[in-house]
Amino acid sequence: MSHITYIYILIAALTVYAIRALPLTLIQKEITNVFIRSFLYYVPYVTLAVMAFPAIITATSTPISGIIAFAVAVVSAWISGNLFIVAALSCVAVYVTELIVV
Repeated sequence: MSHITYIYILIAALTVYAIRALPLTLIQKEITNVFIRSFLYYVPYVTLAVMAFPAIITATSTPISGIIAFAVAVVSAWISGNLFIVAALSCVAVYVTELIVV
């Protein structure tokens, strides 16, 4: 590896360390602001959604089957809330859509 690669790795490590260590050292008391608390509460969910949504669309043979499976998952989760039912219906939606489209 060249020297520039080591510099990139060092910068990445320092950035990750700073993101994790600075809030622990700078914020000493409990956060009481309602807006900031609600913002921090939803950050993990939004991050997961942002990472998962493109994978849902591109994991199938055609993007349309991924979009239909996503719609089926949202509706079935809204109605039942059962994770097994949501996953099973999404898989069936992809299978049926790819039978029709492809």
